[in-house]
Amino acid sequence: MTPVLDELAAAVGVKTACEALGVPRSSRYAARRPRVVTERAPAPPPPRALAACEKAKVRETLNSDRFADQAPREVYATLLDEGVYHCSVPTMYRILRENAEVVERRSQLRHPAYAKPRLSASGPNQVWSWDITKLLGPAVGLYFYLYVLLDLFSRFVVGWLVAEREVAALAEQLIAESCLRQLIARDQLTLHSDRGAPMTAKSLSVLLTDLGVTPSLARPRLPDDNAFSEAQFKTVKYHPTFPGRFGGIQDARTWCQQLFRWYNHEHHHTALGLMTPAAVHTGEAPQLHQQRQVVLAAAFAAHPERFVRGLPQPPALPAVVWLNPPPEEKARSDTAQLH
Repeated sequence: MTPVLDELAAAVGVKTACEALGVPRSSRYAARRPRVVTERAPAPPPPRALAACEKAKVRETLNSDRFADQAPREVYATLLDEGVYHCSVPTMYRILRENAEVVERRSQLRHPAYAKPRLSASGPNQVWSWDITKLLGPAVGLYFYLYVLLDLFSRFVVGWLVAEREVAALAEQLIAESCLRQLIARDQLTLHSDRGAPMTAKSLSVLLTDLGVTPSLARPRLPDDNAFSEAQFKTVKYHPTFPGRFGGIQDARTWCQQLFRWYNHEHHHTALGLMTPAAVHTGEAPQLHQQRQVVLAAAFAAHPERFVRGLPQPPALPAVVWLNPPPEEKARSDTAQLH
């Protein structure tokens, strides 16, 4: 606007140019006046403010071992009774806020950073997952404990027991017998669990070392780190025949025996390409997969018009099973499922 105004003012005068453009003459003169930027001197501190050394003393007092677990009001009152005055209670809070210390000032327990367990299995008897769950007994407060060892790759229950107690000795017996039954060699198997007392017992650690089994533990308070066992327990307790309560330990053992026979040999698992855990665990799944392909090919040949997507394929068998897969593996799996 100023160059246009200056040109017009030179021709008709400043007053006429400003009236024509609707610009006050004072604005025109102010725009032409050189601007001088002056730096303001910092304002002096208020005369009543505490000096830096006094603030440091207050902060040191509030964070001392004696007063770290007390509110500023308590500190203020205690010091007054001892004949000491540093500052008011609001000033104490102000000093704490300036240092982001209006929080718990005591030394807090710092939990170590636990690494996320990442386990993979490309075949049976490479990784087992195990856990213990409660079964309701005949009365309130009475429980039986179901111990289950689950193969990560095949979802085959390789061992289980029902007991009246949750102790490491029973878990050790179950693990040792299951390893013997499955012919587990040294350095072949990784055993994964959560951090319950039986799982972290020193005697169990000694047993695993003797057997040549590698232990793996979930992070604290993260059930997803033992997701396979948790999912298997859900299948158990949501089975239509699950009674809710058991009249005695023998009833629980009889029911579990029937349940795990069904689970291993009759239950067609979605994650196993609708194979039974026994078929995958024993290596029969590839042959069954080929047989299914033959049946589907015959059905397609008889009525191709019924298969709008072409030759049908049986559900794929698992190649690698992951516990907490890395991001790139999870992305690859999600892409495969979309296709």
